[in-house]
Amino acid sequence: MSKHDNRAGRIDCVLIAGGVWHDIDFARLELLKLLAEDDRIRVRVFEDYSNLAAIEAADFLITYTCNVVPPLEVQEALRNWVRNGGRWYALHGTNSVIRLMADGQYGTPDWAPLFMETLGSMFRSHPPIAPYRVEVADPEHPLVQGIEPFDSTDEQYLMRTYGDLHVLLDTEFGGDAPGFVENQWEKARHPVFYIHDVGEGAVLYLTLGHCRHHYDMQPLLDYWPTVDRCAWDQPVFYDLLRRGIRWALEPVDAATAAARDAAKAAAENA
Repeated sequence: MSKHDNRAGRIDCVLIAGGVWHDIDFARLELLKLLAEDDRIRVRVFEDYSNLAAIEAADFLITYTCNVVPPLEVQEALRNWVRNGGRWYALHGTNSVIRLMADGQYGTPDWAPLFMETLGSMFRSHPPIAPYRVEVADPEHPLVQGIEPFDSTDEQYLMRTYGDLHVLLDTEFGGDAPGFVENQWEKARHPVFYIHDVGEGAVLYLTLGHCRHHYDMQPLLDYWPTVDRCAWDQPVFYDLLRRGIRWALEPVDAATAAARDAAKAAAENA
């Protein structure tokens, strides 16, 4: 579905970075710096999914959000965009719908099932931030080949999953997730990094990457006492981000190579 062939090497990306309870400014800047490592990439940046025309024209999509949920008609368009060959690199809280309930707990209402089905998962809760072990579920896959198991101090995502996921990294958890409606979990493996094929396209999801600055809990709290960077402090996280961007570029690079080969063959036969 890429129109890259007609743009003389240019690659169009849409980055959506927005939402609550996270240092969106920090995440946005770090992702833009990574995208700038490939000088073919031109980026349009938005806080939500409202510019559907930009998304549909993009070669790939990257999202770092929390509580940013598109309306139904945009959910349908996103699903169709992926089905038709789009690649979407979804990070951390993209799959979250979180609401503070009357009893003081955080609930995760099922308000956007189509959106979550496209992503392949929906956030339900996490235990308190603490170190946990991330294991390599498919060590032969290029996205994680050569990566060793590592510990990360981050939000350990506990999720509802949809469809067949190709899990690349995972973690084990069983126990309490205090503060959330779904706060009791039996011991099980939980995806950390996975691919969800949707038609001709796919979603790549990475749950790591929590970050928070002093003012990101307003209006719930005026001042958060620490600056939290979590997995952003780890080189392995940036390695995964770079690998994910390369994955998102694969269809564009394949189309470019095919066009180059066709032009070469035509020249040789002229």
